[in-house]
Amino acid sequence: MSRIILKVLGILAGLAACGILLVGLALALAYPNLPDLDALTDYHPKMPLRVYTSDNTLIGEFGEERRNVVRIRDVPDVLKSAILSAEDDRFYQHGGIDWTGAVRAALTNVVNFSKSQGASTITMQVARNFYLSSEKTWTRKLYEILLTFKIEANLTKDQILELYINQIYLGQRSYGFASAARIYYGKPLSEITAAEAAMLAGIPKAPSRYNPVVNPTRAKLRQQYVLQRMTGLGYLTEPEYRAALDEKLKIRQLGGEFGVRAEYVAELARQLVYDIYKEETYTRGLNVYTTVKSDMQDAAYGALRDGVLDYERRHGYRGPEAFVDLPAGIDGDAEKLNEAVDDALNDYPDSDNLMAAVVLSAEPAKVRVARSSGEIIEISGKGLKFAQSALSPKAQPSMKLRRGAVVRILKTGNDWEILQIPQVQGAFVSTDPQNGAIRAMVGGFDFHNGKFNRVTQAWRQPGSSFKPFIYAASLERGLTPATIVSDDPFVLEASATGSQRWEPKNYDGKNEPPMTMRQGLAKSKNLVSIRILQSIGPQYAQDYITRFGFEAARHPAYLTMALGAGSVTPLQMAGAYSVFANGGYRVTPYLIDKVTDSTGRVLMQARPTKAGDESLRAIDARTAFIADSMLRDVVRTGTARAALSLKRSDVGGKTGTTNNSVDAWFAGYTPGLVGVAWLGYDQPRSLGTRETGGGAAMPIWLKFMQQALKDVPQREQPMPQGIVVSDGDYYFAEFPPGQAVASVGVPQPSADPMSRLIDSLGNLINGNGGSNTGEGARRENYLP
Repeated sequence: MSRIILKVLGILAGLAACGILLVGLALALAYPNLPDLDALTDYHPKMPLRVYTSDNTLIGEFGEERRNVVRIRDVPDVLKSAILSAEDDRFYQHGGIDWTGAVRAALTNVVNFSKSQGASTITMQVARNFYLSSEKTWTRKLYEILLTFKIEANLTKDQILELYINQIYLGQRSYGFASAARIYYGKPLSEITAAEAAMLAGIPKAPSRYNPVVNPTRAKLRQQYVLQRMTGLGYLTEPEYRAALDEKLKIRQLGGEFGVRAEYVAELARQLVYDIYKEETYTRGLNVYTTVKSDMQDAAYGALRDGVLDYERRHGYRGPEAFVDLPAGIDGDAEKLNEAVDDALNDYPDSDNLMAAVVLSAEPAKVRVARSSGEIIEISGKGLKFAQSALSPKAQPSMKLRRGAVVRILKTGNDWEILQIPQVQGAFVSTDPQNGAIRAMVGGFDFHNGKFNRVTQAWRQPGSSFKPFIYAASLERGLTPATIVSDDPFVLEASATGSQRWEPKNYDGKNEPPMTMRQGLAKSKNLVSIRILQSIGPQYAQDYITRFGFEAARHPAYLTMALGAGSVTPLQMAGAYSVFANGGYRVTPYLIDKVTDSTGRVLMQARPTKAGDESLRAIDARTAFIADSMLRDVVRTGTARAALSLKRSDVGGKTGTTNNSVDAWFAGYTPGLVGVAWLGYDQPRSLGTRETGGGAAMPIWLKFMQQALKDVPQREQPMPQGIVVSDGDYYFAEFPPGQAVASVGVPQPSADPMSRLIDSLGNLINGNGGSNTGEGARRENYLP
């Protein structure tokens, strides 16, 4: 028996020796074929395209990997200890493979009948992230172990940890802890707290599951585990641990990871740069500096969203966004409730400050809701005013606020209110009229619900905001602000409109006695504008408006042009109004000031057009001055009187409302800043019979200007040469009173017999057989 045992043992020993020899041979053959470590020793990761405001605030990153490289000496100790506690507490003791940790993890998994603990060290993760796929095979595991030994043999521990800190994926397309700190907290790595460090250190284990934006409840549990480990390993004292547990983290939500909300700006900059650099755009580390100013962009973003939400408040609640199953009896168990709410709201991301919540209970005077963060909020009083109809016992089931309803809530000051995701859209753009630099741009209510940029891509009818360009054209045809124009009703045949017989009306349906052109523009009289266009001729006007940057083909030469029946974009309107603001020069709107590479070397530098360059003159300086004076009267006495609240005399602008209130506009300016606001539906339909440019769009413009013009001194336009002033109004020197067009569409009264006798005697004395008043020459400009 002993011989048999010895024989078996011998065979086993031989097999073991053969196995060791085979493994050794495999290692000997495989080790020389391992990849070199150049990717580690000469670390140059892919760097994304970064977009900045003119004052160096980061507003966008584009690329597969969002990364900020940081040196190990600049990594705070609290983050190092959090990483070691979460991933590899014996990192500085083992040689790449932590045999002690592997045995401990195996025993723990056996006891718990799970695979809750792994044995991958930081070095092994570096090997895997740089060189290997994620497939789970023995061959890959062997190569991982061999690479781990090779890395440990060639790099110091600090070098390995630095590579890990810069390379590891942490969700939200962020690679490396420096990038993650900025994306999740909006701060540099050097400023993070123990609580924040623990949250970040917990993400690499499962970046989707422990993402604090997507799964805040699970991320919080993982953070608590890391803090416990940090305390157990002596990195935190008990009071520090308690303080970290109690710290409320401010996690930046989707779209809020940058200092300024300028997604539409960043995306347009990306498109422009991609047209030049193609795929290199996303890996070369390019830096794009835009003309946008952070404070103005913030003002524009807030003004547009407030204006859109104000419109929603005026038009009623449509009901909950959805209904989800929320099990009964879990409200007393915070952990179960948080997880249920977290899951329920996974498909309903916040729209910045318009947050998603689930209704826990609803009564006529009080509604309790829960956020994915775990916060329970009670809403009452004015906060329920907008959604009051959904609390009525008679409300339809699809409208009713009840347990499980998904709603939107907004906090103003200390108060919460129930609102809704808007269906209406808006756009706002502001430019510097002296050089065309875009200072602020918001292409819609929420970029994350659609990247369609309404500032540059939405072709809409401008309505009455287009009238100033027709008025400007008339000034160079002998009309003046003092020209009297009829406001009487009339009918136009199809040949004059390009479509069908037309009986135009004023917006309010009322007609007034004849008025000056200045008054007609201030009151936005449709019939006055049509008569002016008929007087100068639609073909002439169509040619003239191209001086402002409009496309003739989008503005057919019919009388409907007088009411803005063509198509424009908000950016086009900003460029066109700049001509009035800067004295008659056409400057080209531009967004990118310069592009640099990752070292700061300038690759591109803008050379903007500038007002004052006579080669850029679009209209006569006198036309610009007089049109500007008329647009200032729109503010002083007309449809834009709300702008008087700015308490400035250098403001001009024009409201615009299209037929059936489909589009609402306001375009306004000072000599140093132009702003254009638009409100409407992407699929054109009426905004409501009471909605106008002055009521819907102008508040957006006004709120922006109240902030943008703060502490900006007023600037008056100097009167150019070649203008004469008579009876308080302006005339071209070649069209003074008596030679300019006196009236349009106003029947001339017949002279009484005595006047005719005096005129006849005067003609005989002067040897003149006809009128010397010049009326005959001007009559062709009148309308019957």
